[in-house]
Amino acid sequence: MSYVDEVLERVKTKNASEPEFLQAVDEVLESLRPVIEANEEKYRKEALLERLTEPDRQFKFRVPWVDDNGQVQVNTGYRVQFNNAIGPYKGGLRLHPSVNIGIIKFLGFEQIFKNSLTGLPIGGGKGGSDFDPKGKSDREVMAFCQSFMTELCKYIGADVDVPAGDIGTGAREIGYMFGQYKKIRGTYEGVLTGKGLSYGGSLARTEATGYGLLYMTEELLKCNNSNIAGKTIAVSGAGNVAIYAIQKAQQLGAKPVTCSDSTGWIYDPEGIDVELLKEVKEVKRARLTEYAAARPSAEYHEGRGVWSVKCDVALPCATQNELHLEDAKQLVANGCIAVCEGANMPTTEEATKYLQDNKVLFVPGKAANAGGVATSALEMSQNSERLSWSFEEVDAKLKDIMVNIYHNIDDAAKRYGQEGNYVAGANIAGFEKVADAMLAQGVC
Repeated sequence: MSYVDEVLERVKTKNASEPEFLQAVDEVLESLRPVIEANEEKYRKEALLERLTEPDRQFKFRVPWVDDNGQVQVNTGYRVQFNNAIGPYKGGLRLHPSVNIGIIKFLGFEQIFKNSLTGLPIGGGKGGSDFDPKGKSDREVMAFCQSFMTELCKYIGADVDVPAGDIGTGAREIGYMFGQYKKIRGTYEGVLTGKGLSYGGSLARTEATGYGLLYMTEELLKCNNSNIAGKTIAVSGAGNVAIYAIQKAQQLGAKPVTCSDSTGWIYDPEGIDVELLKEVKEVKRARLTEYAAARPSAEYHEGRGVWSVKCDVALPCATQNELHLEDAKQLVANGCIAVCEGANMPTTEEATKYLQDNKVLFVPGKAANAGGVATSALEMSQNSERLSWSFEEVDAKLKDIMVNIYHNIDDAAKRYGQEGNYVAGANIAGFEKVADAMLAQGVC
């Protein structure tokens, strides 16, 4: 049995109840086969893959807090510190009812390679809780965040582990967590990213994941004899990533016509009105029905359906496994030429393979949505230097990083005879740097 198969078997046996984590490990190791086979004896002796697929440490803790009715509520908090071979652990905090240890491990594992691809010195980690901020008052969110950080603060630090935002964790939540960390630890340090501009945050951080996704898409199309200007784009999601992907797409001359939330989706043939979308989602924290009510050209549909719209480019920006095989078939039938993932692993394995088999340009999230964590690392640099860079400076660095990621994953795919396979390219390019660092640092 090959070394890859041995490790996959072991991981599947050990983590049988964690399908998302198993999916992520399977996708990465399968695409790394040519690299592993070229170094099989060395990597097996060093147990490199076993060390790579087993987190350095995992924390699971109780988060008690009091709601507005005086009732004590209890949630579960998690932090997985996966790999710090190239820098302190870095990865967001997801607040969503779906959160469990398997989800956090999958996200943390993906983060190892994503962070490596940025070229910046940051390792992979992830955390969160099954707390749902939707429908909660500011006081309730503060009560939860303070309780959550009271435990989490024991395991993080500016040179140890630097969490950030994610689904359900925006500027409000980061602010409450930062305040509690500062109060308990008595230190003012860049322990969280995504902070407000008045206390160490970075300009362009809010826009970074969405903007970075479009810089990647623009470079992908340009290098494949196409152009983003004039393209019709289908976007899923209506959170931070989707909103700023839509905004940057419009700035680059494309026309995004869809967005979605957990209850339904919008089709706006005149192009999504970004300011209205921001008002509905960022200010009112309301459903997309309010967008449709205020925009005569928009159609609102319940449930799923974003990928049924005819488009040139698809940008899944909502959550994991949201683009299924049937969706992929519909995209291909409608003439879609490129899919770039704005969320973490939003396309199922079957859908990914179908898109690749049908010559659709496909860039995985660990490369395409790396702009968010890249700008978080830039925020860390600014905090360390006690400086604040201009929006233009940060945006220019972000664009350079995303363009470099594209060329690195393209080159890696070509080196192993898989030209155009950006999934393999992203995994290989991300792995090589981490593997070199792990081998250099001995058995640890």
